[in-house]
Amino acid sequence: MIAGSPEVPGAALLAGVAALRAGAGKLQIATVASIAPHLGLAVPEALVVALPESPEGGISPMTAKLLVPRLERCDAVLIGPGMLDEEAVRDLAATVLDGADGPTFVLDAGALTRLAEITDALRRQRGRMVITPHTGEMATLLGIPRRAVMADLLGSAREAACRLQAVVALKGATTYIVSPQGEAWFFDEGNVGLATSGSGDTLAGIIVGLLARGATPLKAAMWGVYLHGEAGNRLSHIHGHVGFLARELLDAIPRIMADLAPLCQPLR
Repeated sequence: MIAGSPEVPGAALLAGVAALRAGAGKLQIATVASIAPHLGLAVPEALVVALPESPEGGISPMTAKLLVPRLERCDAVLIGPGMLDEEAVRDLAATVLDGADGPTFVLDAGALTRLAEITDALRRQRGRMVITPHTGEMATLLGIPRRAVMADLLGSAREAACRLQAVVALKGATTYIVSPQGEAWFFDEGNVGLATSGSGDTLAGIIVGLLARGATPLKAAMWGVYLHGEAGNRLSHIHGHVGFLARELLDAIPRIMADLAPLCQPLR
């Protein structure tokens, strides 16, 4: 995964551990040099790649071409958690999506802000992407007011899925999962505690972990949303509906998958 910044190093940690908890076998985290040693100690299971920083504290887009050969050896790649330099993220994502062949991609958080400006690179990866916006990010992506997204959540998700040829998981009290062909599912059994800081990073990590195990983008999004929501529900029985932490969602994921195993065909 490509994630993190000096201001938000924890996003990379949450997403990375979530991927491992969802069953990803090996984890690599590419992040800014100033936090890489600390992240390596916090997630000792990961190989951490230290990258030069932009003047604004993001990953320098000049490093993107150096990342492409590494990414092509990966099954799945997550871009965006904790990345705050919008222009740097846009340029890095454009180069990576245009140059990398092989992996499936999850675009989250910072990687979503300027997607409308890199449509050519996105089209090259059609059918191999999941995006995970909340309503504000969806409004920016579609170039419409947030109230328009709120007025038609499913329609907005379908428009983005068609335009980008990606699976969309539009996060909210009801999360809509939409395929590029317009097929739609929803999950409305979560709770308000899932709105806690860092929760979106865990969802993105779960999805990329499932992709790494061989799930299709649509199945990874659907099961990722379910696992994330069910983890919140189980924590709510222990702590109540508010006050649990995003990091506490992580430990619940393997247990939920074990409970579901008799009902599901295993991924590789």
